[in-house]
Amino acid sequence: MVALVISTGCGRGGRGSGPGSPTELRVAAAASLTEVFTALGARFEAAHPGVEVTFDFGASSDLARAIEEGAPADVFAPADTRTMAQVVDAGLMAAGAPAVFARNRPEIAVPAGNPGSVHGLDDLARPELLVGLCAVEAPCGRLARVVLRNAGVSASVDTEEVDVKALVTRIAAGELDAGIVYHSDVVAVGDAVAGVAVPDDSALATYPVAALAHASHPAAAAAFAAYLSSPPARAVLDRAGFLPPP
Repeated sequence: MVALVISTGCGRGGRGSGPGSPTELRVAAAASLTEVFTALGARFEAAHPGVEVTFDFGASSDLARAIEEGAPADVFAPADTRTMAQVVDAGLMAAGAPAVFARNRPEIAVPAGNPGSVHGLDDLARPELLVGLCAVEAPCGRLARVVLRNAGVSASVDTEEVDVKALVTRIAAGELDAGIVYHSDVVAVGDAVAGVAVPDDSALATYPVAALAHASHPAAAAAFAAYLSSPPARAVLDRAGFLPPP
């Protein structure tokens, strides 16, 4: 567990700006981290009285753009190192290199019962199926296209969704026959979808995290980033379907 000593009320405006008020730690995180970060945030709060963690989940590319435009955030956790590098290159990271805390496997998600009889990547080329991918700007979209290219499959894509949660929601609702998401998203949705393995160990999503240079609460931001690599956090990530860093 990461030790943290914070003087509450040290923020620059907003919550945490008055005596005795909580320190609001704002975390911008990839949509695929929604469920696991919500759980980890609650555990972090319990271990650090006086800190309240709030999240902004979305496509990593959109979050990076918002941070570059000045959106308030203390911690950034995208779903790939390329997007993190964009923020690092803009000079918006606090001192120290971003740390990789998890990885994720791409997986084909299908609605419960697999009505389209999808059994592998080759099936995504069948024109009669409704197939979705994440938009190419999002890490899940870039990774899906790497997987398809590596397999030599030209998928018959009917829709591109803004992030992986939007995609898996449409699959769970039966609006699509299949889509490439992350394994953790299949785990999170439960019985509403089933997963079909992607046999490509070379294509993995990598999740870095770092405190931001303009963090309102630098100590809390650094502590949360470090907490993600702790054994308690690792156990939660494992249960959610995330792989450990290399």
